[in-house]
Amino acid sequence: MEGILYGIGVGPGDPELMTLKAVRLMKECDIVVLPDGGAGDGAAYQIAMQAVPSLKEKEQVFLNLPMTRDKEKLAQCRAAAAEQICTLLLQGKNLCFLTLGDPTVYSTYSYIHTLVQAKGGKAQFVPGITSFCAVAARLGEALGEAQEPIHIIPASYKGTEEYLGWQGTKVLMKTGKSMGKVKEMLSSLPVAVSMVENCGMPGERVFHSLKEIDENAGYFSILVVKDREEA
Repeated sequence: MEGILYGIGVGPGDPELMTLKAVRLMKECDIVVLPDGGAGDGAAYQIAMQAVPSLKEKEQVFLNLPMTRDKEKLAQCRAAAAEQICTLLLQGKNLCFLTLGDPTVYSTYSYIHTLVQAKGGKAQFVPGITSFCAVAARLGEALGEAQEPIHIIPASYKGTEEYLGWQGTKVLMKTGKSMGKVKEMLSSLPVAVSMVENCGMPGERVFHSLKEIDENAGYFSILVVKDREEA
């Protein structure tokens, strides 16, 4: 019988935020799939290990999925990874691909999911708590109320300045080395800004204003931008 690939969201950092389904599937799977390129890859495994110590006894398969914006290289690596996975699925193996947060939100897994299914393989998303929901909880505030829209923005890409002008809550992810530029853009807007770095992880830091935010903050930093109420 052909196996199934599960793209499992392990949540933002706190192992207690993992779902019961995620824990069960990790215990039952034959192989743990781990990309060997990317800041979140080792972190997802370490988080999962705290909830499922038996993962260390599982066979591990590493995929060459580097963090790059070279579209040609990405396409080649993803195609090779999907082929590698499909070979294992045909052997009847059930695979768990671990990813931080939720696998449907800016996840490497989503590309592999599509390619595996295109090749006729079985693949399923297993949702996890997103980083920005965990950040909102840590800050003690709602992301959206009543008719207020919520915008999820990859802030190191083009278009960020335009998106920041949209009405409603803006959640800035993937800011990376663009933090200084993002702070500059935000400084001219009538908004309230807060940020959590490494939410639920060792080294967590909370910033309650734009001025406080460290321009050298790490990869796992989420900004929440709220419109200020008019006087």
